[in-house]
Amino acid sequence: MRVLITGGAGYIGSHTAKALAAAGFDVFVVDNLSTGHRWAVRWGPLLEGDLADRAFLSNIFGKHRFEAVIHFAALALVAESFQKPSAYFHNNVTNTLNLLDCMVEHGVPIIVFSSSCSTYGIPDALPVTEDQPQRPICPYGESKLAAERALYWYGKIYSRRWAALRYFNAAGADPDGELGEVHDPETHLIPIAIQTALGFRDHLDVLGHDHITTDGTAVRDYIHVCDLAKAHLDSLEYLLAGGESSAFNLGSGRGQSVQEIIHAVERLTGRPVRVRKCGRRPGDPPELVADATRAAAFLRWRPQYSLDAIIQTALKWEQARNLAAQL
Repeated sequence: MRVLITGGAGYIGSHTAKALAAAGFDVFVVDNLSTGHRWAVRWGPLLEGDLADRAFLSNIFGKHRFEAVIHFAALALVAESFQKPSAYFHNNVTNTLNLLDCMVEHGVPIIVFSSSCSTYGIPDALPVTEDQPQRPICPYGESKLAAERALYWYGKIYSRRWAALRYFNAAGADPDGELGEVHDPETHLIPIAIQTALGFRDHLDVLGHDHITTDGTAVRDYIHVCDLAKAHLDSLEYLLAGGESSAFNLGSGRGQSVQEIIHAVERLTGRPVRVRKCGRRPGDPPELVADATRAAAFLRWRPQYSLDAIIQTALKWEQARNLAAQL
């Protein structure tokens, strides 16, 4: 079966490409390489292009006759979305519509969509279930919600089947050492904490220390990138087996504060992490923790990696990157 992965040169997309190839799927990657990496495309051909280019999309769909799509390609920085809302809605909404239209035109029936817990905004209760109201508090979350609504109506009207995966904080790296996080700029807590502990950064900015949480720092639900990749594979197989379209939360069900993550990195590296207290970042809820019961029931998916394993795989990746840079 031929599966198109948009954004497959990126962090989660490349891990998912590896998981699908291992499961026997023929993987094709579309990426414009604006944030993705050519070296990360190793489990299928790279079709370099942009989802804004309707002619490009129609050409590759006609040539390769895909049978399903996994859609990652998007802009994904909360803070940046306040500065560039137009770019976020064009990339995350308009380009998703281009992709959906091409799927309809070429008869591709299935899409697994990379959504986000940002669609919930500040949740009414914790842990967050899929039936809680979606009230985004940032343009990024709003763009992901708009794409979800498009999926719903395309499903109703054009008989497309879909899974929207609302995942929480992706972290960690491929245990084989072949893939990991490489962002410019890096905005994720765990790699920044590790880079600071290893001396690659001077300090880590703690964005908000006055949240209504146990230690005043924001609490998030961290999930290993390989667990997320497996969830995309499980979702694809669920839809191929006739499963009904649905949204699924992906998380561990456990929350860790920024301070707890820093302590864990210090414990596992044996080195201190120098911090600088800063103000809160716009669009950041104080606490987000997933209820992933639905994914367990319908996808038979459960996370396998502990927080220590997340940090250890990320640490191995950062050490290898530094060694490679020195050679």
